[in-house]
Amino acid sequence: MEQQLVKVVSKGLNGCLSVPGDKSISHRAVMFGSIAKGRTEVTGFLTGEDCLSTIKCMEKLGVTIEQDGDKVSIEGAGFDGLKEPTGVLDVGNSGTTIRLISGILSSLPFSSVLVGDDSIAKRPMARVTGPLKMMNATIDGREHGQYTPLFIRGGHLNGVNFVSPIASAQVKSSILLAGLRAKGKTTVTEPHRSRDHTERMLKAFGVDVEVNGLSVSIQGGQELEGANIPIPGDISSAAFMLVAGAMVPNSEITLTNVGVNPTRTGILDVLIEMGADLVVADEKLFGQEPVATLTIKTSQLKGITIGGEIIPRLIDEIPAIAVLATQAEGTTIIKDAEELKVKETNRIDTMVNQLKQLGANIEATEDGMKITGPTPLKGGTMQSYGDHRIGMAMALCGLISKEKVYVKDTEAIAVSYPSFFKDLEKLME
Repeated sequence: MEQQLVKVVSKGLNGCLSVPGDKSISHRAVMFGSIAKGRTEVTGFLTGEDCLSTIKCMEKLGVTIEQDGDKVSIEGAGFDGLKEPTGVLDVGNSGTTIRLISGILSSLPFSSVLVGDDSIAKRPMARVTGPLKMMNATIDGREHGQYTPLFIRGGHLNGVNFVSPIASAQVKSSILLAGLRAKGKTTVTEPHRSRDHTERMLKAFGVDVEVNGLSVSIQGGQELEGANIPIPGDISSAAFMLVAGAMVPNSEITLTNVGVNPTRTGILDVLIEMGADLVVADEKLFGQEPVATLTIKTSQLKGITIGGEIIPRLIDEIPAIAVLATQAEGTTIIKDAEELKVKETNRIDTMVNQLKQLGANIEATEDGMKITGPTPLKGGTMQSYGDHRIGMAMALCGLISKEKVYVKDTEAIAVSYPSFFKDLEKLME
């Protein structure tokens, strides 16, 4: 288990970075290229552990995939080119992999077994297995398919009109992927709009997707055609550098080609509302996805209330926001964020408990947390608990603490940001 000492920054964080490719989009590019006909070329692919798990699973289904750094080539033969795996499909720590691939496997005429690590074994799968069963998929597993391992016997699916109780891109994407081979029309309606990378990328692969308010529909029987997919920088990874730049004195950080998909930019809205000196420039398209250059400077920050429709647009960035709130004037309230309890860890309890140890004025609530600042942070030994975003959030604390902060199990950060500590070092030079 790796342990990292995070250096207190004495002269600010300054420089220009390109953050790694978007994790959500990298997963989808590999899966969609695997079920498409023809060659798909992916550039800017995130070489983190989760996305590599997706490649391994698709290869076990008979897909030829070549990876050279952040370039990935996929020889797709369509759905019919996928073959029954001879062993289990191990998704590692990747919730995106297991939920999205379940939608693909549900329409295929063979059996598959999906497993993951200890964290995946605790994460709720009924949110996807339930609607997939409604579509006529045969799925079983622990507690009748609520938890891994999952056994899927695919076959002839029927379209469904599913009203999701939660705004979840993973749920929506799983059902839409199953709907590609289902009879009739498949529609998913959400309470709030979740990230729309699936809808955008399906269009890039030639699929007709209908978006009507909070509903997304596709007609079954459509085929995907190979495509060139450039991956923008991951705004969820960028969030940690933006927070560092806003709260570390004498800092100015520029991040290039960061994805600014409107369903993901809640972190930018929050930073601006808190008073951050943030500039968004050079907006353009990478394929179907908008990107921009982001520049952040040390800022005078104030507490705000964060909740409601913005939460799905920043759910992965809340650990970073919680750290930032410890340095803001006044009280920050984060609410409507129950989804944090079923991530890699219970991120509400984990963040609150660890920030308290460092001297933060923070309390857990039923659906979020309440943080009052500004509070000087002290040193200590923190844990990632195997959660990449918790690990990075604790590292941010070390940049501004009065004493040394150690973060244990930092290898978890490689899931989404393998060069995180190297990039921080660059900004300190």
